[in-house]
Amino acid sequence: MNDWPLDTERSPMITPSEVLEHVYCPRFTWFMNVQNIPQHEDSRFKVLKGREVHQRRATENRDYLRRKIGAVKREIEVYLAAPVLRLRGIVDEVLWLKDGTMAPLDYKYTEARDTVFKTHETQILLYAMLISEVYQQPVTRGFVAYVRDGNQLLEVPVTAESIARTKLLIGQIFDIIQTGRLPARTPSRIRCEDCCYKNICV
Repeated sequence: MNDWPLDTERSPMITPSEVLEHVYCPRFTWFMNVQNIPQHEDSRFKVLKGREVHQRRATENRDYLRRKIGAVKREIEVYLAAPVLRLRGIVDEVLWLKDGTMAPLDYKYTEARDTVFKTHETQILLYAMLISEVYQQPVTRGFVAYVRDGNQLLEVPVTAESIARTKLLIGQIFDIIQTGRLPARTPSRIRCEDCCYKNICV
């Protein structure tokens, strides 16, 4: 696969939401970026994101979570773009930690749980890549706070292996965009029922 040119103004970049939609079903990528058919406003991921934004105020003053993490500085709602990664997005919080590393913190207005959702883990890894590239600082972990009915704080390790897997996902997306190839649909038919493209997907 040929590399995209790394022009900071014109380089194609995708968002973490687009990566998660690709994981949900690769045909999201094809419909949106090859066929240029936008999702409906009430589509699955936009609705979920809208609900999270609506609950943002409930997360802004959770200093005790940052103290638990060991944060010494933070920035909120940070837009980051890295043409070299072909990735851009808005991070809920970018944290500077006592040990000299940095970390993303993402709030989820969902019920507390013992393990991180796989999609949330992927999102944290994407944010970690952006922070590491933009700030040129090490990122060895990220955090998800589930705040709907409590404050369950879970850590996501950031390793070379997990970053490599995440970069592979980005590569798969751009391969579809460049070749125009129709990918196989998700093997989960249950997901098809929750898809805004189900009436035109063959």
